[in-house]
Amino acid sequence: MNIVQLIISVPLFLFLAFGIGFVLNMLIKTTWLPLVMYALLIVYLFIRMGALKAVDYTILTSGLTGAALSGVVIKMLRQRGYRMF
Repeated sequence: MNIVQLIISVPLFLFLAFGIGFVLNMLIKTTWLPLVMYALLIVYLFIRMGALKAVDYTILTSGLTGAALSGVVIKMLRQRGYRMF
């Protein structure tokens, strides 16, 4: 993988997982469901594809971080009184 692709992929997966997780948290009203779903996706990819490269782990970890951040942000918004979350 090219270094430019890695530099673009890491924030892209972070923001993509954050956005999808945030919307799921608003619609389903759960806090950690997107994080669990993303972790299950990683396990599925690992079982399906076998050993992954370090670059793949870096990209998948950035997505996992985005999913975790969406849960943290939703939790903070709920604590501050936003009812729609």
